[in-house]
Amino acid sequence: MSGAPSEPVLISEVQARVARELDRLAPVIDPLGRRFAEAGHTLALVGGPVRDAMLGRAGNDLDFTTSARPEETERLLRGLTGALWDMGRDFGTIGAQIDGWQVEITTYRSESYDPTSRKPEVNFGDSLVGDLSRRDFTVNAMALTVPERGFEDPFGGLVDLANRVLRTPGTPEQSFSDDPLRMMRAARFAAQLGFTPAPEVVAAMTDMAGRIEIISAERVRDELVKLVSAPWPRRGLELLVETGLAAYVLPELPALRLERDEHNRHKDVYEHTLTVLEQAIDLERSRHGEDAEPDFVGRFAALMHDVGKPKTRRFVDDGTVTFHHHDVVGAKITRKRMKALRFSNDQVDAVSKLVELHLRFHGYGSGEWTDSAVRRYVRDAGDQLERLHILTRADCTTRNKRKADRLRRTYDDLETRIERLSEEEELAAIRPDLDGAQIMEILGIPPGRDVGRAYKFLLELRMDHGPQSEDAARDALLAWWPGED
Repeated sequence: MSGAPSEPVLISEVQARVARELDRLAPVIDPLGRRFAEAGHTLALVGGPVRDAMLGRAGNDLDFTTSARPEETERLLRGLTGALWDMGRDFGTIGAQIDGWQVEITTYRSESYDPTSRKPEVNFGDSLVGDLSRRDFTVNAMALTVPERGFEDPFGGLVDLANRVLRTPGTPEQSFSDDPLRMMRAARFAAQLGFTPAPEVVAAMTDMAGRIEIISAERVRDELVKLVSAPWPRRGLELLVETGLAAYVLPELPALRLERDEHNRHKDVYEHTLTVLEQAIDLERSRHGEDAEPDFVGRFAALMHDVGKPKTRRFVDDGTVTFHHHDVVGAKITRKRMKALRFSNDQVDAVSKLVELHLRFHGYGSGEWTDSAVRRYVRDAGDQLERLHILTRADCTTRNKRKADRLRRTYDDLETRIERLSEEEELAAIRPDLDGAQIMEILGIPPGRDVGRAYKFLLELRMDHGPQSEDAARDALLAWWPGED
């Protein structure tokens, strides 16, 4: 796996980052720490905020662990904030908004999972070390006690962070048995932080991959979204495939590793897909800016764009390989998988549309499309047009520079034509030149199916010939009516 930082960092550099971050956090963590200490309780910043401070990743979400029980935590927070929430009370968590910071404070926990259950059995613990021991990875099992700012690292997380390695506080088998979603979190951290799982972690993930089936679709989906939206998703996706986890959470991905025919007449679809994803991310950043929010929909469409190929692969007598209609088949497969993962209808529709349209450009040839065809391209893409531009360009992975340059120039031409027609005709909001009320008045008909037929006729007229004057549209409508059955 490549494309992410892997070089170790100096411990002194990590310590300097933490000092700077603690100074930034001081206005919230110091008063909070003193309040808990005065009440006889310990409080420690823990998990992601500590890890991110060491990596130089600033954030405004702060996680704490404490010896105080939830009701005591709630009492101590009152007066510091006007916003409290206790949706996580059953898990010992009380949340608050303090001067623009989102704070969650959780009582020391000692939780275990029934092997057949999706939900943990939560028991409150009595020590910070015990709480840290139940966390997923050593880099998340470090704490900073407040207000004294004492550093607690009982499992060597600092060294692992410096070496960019993912290990578990106890055995990975026990950790993944307690919460199988941690296996996906390992892949997510590989994609998000550029860390490499230790060999024993990879081995446990491989042996226990089937345990992921007890995890709810929603939790799996959320981890997948974070992974795909990370800076280096290829690393995480390769780990999911390598360990067999992908066969359970996204089986369409390993299915792309088609056996090559003996003459190697087609490219490796799996490697092609990962390259398309990386190229889509590069285009996303170049078109929208490095600081833009990651576009999950566009990235997931790149990941799924060829999932119809395994079902449509055919070997022709002349030795060539075809994948006819893999775009349509792939859209159906994508829709089914995303629904199983409980994605929203809007996300399902958007990604499926992009998968279905990703080959449309290849009918453009060298620019032979009429203006009518360009209008239909824009209409069919709808609000996904910008993502379709990115996906179509990213889908070119040929090593033939002349061919790649030709495809790029041709798509440049198509985008230029779309921009020109958009300026002239407002393509994004393309509608017939007469509305429903005008149609009923001109034809003397009531609301009903015939109005819809007439509307469709006028839309096709607009697509074929561009904007019409009201009189021209009226004449065309009257000439068409009573129309075809």
